[in-house]
Amino acid sequence: MLLSVPRKTPTMSSAVYVSLLFWCLRDIVVGEELSPPQNVTMIALNTNYTLNWNWDQSPAGSHAVTFTAQYVGKYKLKSKKGPTWYTACEETSHRSCDLTPFNLHYLGIYMTRVQANANGCHSDWVLLEFCPDKDAALGPPAKVDLAPAGSDLDVFISDPLTSSNTSMRDTLRKIYYHILYWERSADTQALRTQTLSSGANLVTLPNLKAWTWYCVSVQSRYDFYNKSSSFTLPQCMQTEGNTPWWQIFLYFLASLVVCFLVMLLSLYSSFWCYKTVKTTLFPSDQLPPHFKKTSLQHLCDFPHLLSPDSESEQLCDKVTVYADPAVLEVHNPPAEALPPPPSGLEPDSSGRHSRQDSSSSGDSGVYSTGGSSNLQQPNNSQSSTGAGDFQHGPFDPEQVKMQEMTPGLKSPLLITDEGIVDICI
Repeated sequence: MLLSVPRKTPTMSSAVYVSLLFWCLRDIVVGEELSPPQNVTMIALNTNYTLNWNWDQSPAGSHAVTFTAQYVGKYKLKSKKGPTWYTACEETSHRSCDLTPFNLHYLGIYMTRVQANANGCHSDWVLLEFCPDKDAALGPPAKVDLAPAGSDLDVFISDPLTSSNTSMRDTLRKIYYHILYWERSADTQALRTQTLSSGANLVTLPNLKAWTWYCVSVQSRYDFYNKSSSFTLPQCMQTEGNTPWWQIFLYFLASLVVCFLVMLLSLYSSFWCYKTVKTTLFPSDQLPPHFKKTSLQHLCDFPHLLSPDSESEQLCDKVTVYADPAVLEVHNPPAEALPPPPSGLEPDSSGRHSRQDSSSSGDSGVYSTGGSSNLQQPNNSQSSTGAGDFQHGPFDPEQVKMQEMTPGLKSPLLITDEGIVDICI
């Protein structure tokens, strides 16, 4: 049985060192010793390296256990001076140690070791040889994109990435991709998969059906150590082809409808704006007259001077207003419409009526009717003194009618100068 004795450091006193040595010897006497880590493995993907191990806690009891992990290049183990181990994790309580930050060369070969520590005692070292090029797994492509190319599909593949986000193709020159594609269908049992391998980042899948959905999954491969990654998640896309005539017609019809609606909306908006502006600036309802009068009075209250050549004086002219004289037309009614003459009067042939009176004298008085302005004075030669004849009017003026009131009557106009009546006094 190998025993790891605690080492005395310069800062450690002799009493402390003896106490630690006593506890280690006591564990040996009772048959208990510090067991080393178990199942030491390296989990490596591309350039990410993590050293893992297990450890049984029961032999240590209640003591806190820590671990130390170191590494060194394998070629340094043959040095006469002895190798210099680089500590990656010291006195850690975890069951793993990340070696990625130390930038181990991908094509190098390294030796790693792990040790358990409890209560100042150390277990044996557990060694593990590690070669990234041989032991590290290859990761899947970082990204996969699909794009239709007519009835075919273009597959864009991004290389796997290292821990510093660079392409793994810089480390593995002969990396290539294995492409698996199939036609998407509801019947999963009838799927017929096809494969294609290529080292390019852009691959076109040929001989596909037009207007059909296909799913694609890609895997990275490296044949030197027979490395292969897991497949990426399937991505699906529909292929294209010649556009059918009915689809072109529908697109054209839809574009016409959209253009018509846009034009109609534009015209309606323009008309609405025009109507709103017109209604606002030029309202159809004018101010009431009393509002206008009040406004004019307010304007006239402000004193202002008028020039001699002002437009207001040039537009003013004197106007004289005369009353329109009424024109009265007097017509002679027919004989049937006239009242019969009074007794003692006989009409003569000239239309005059004569009256004889033995007691009348030779004097006669002439009076004209007040209602007619056209009456003329009678001729003295026409009166007969010896017979006592007097001339008088044939009808009363109140009985004259307008010709418009009796359009059916046909009679000559009445001569107004014959309306003279001789009256004896």
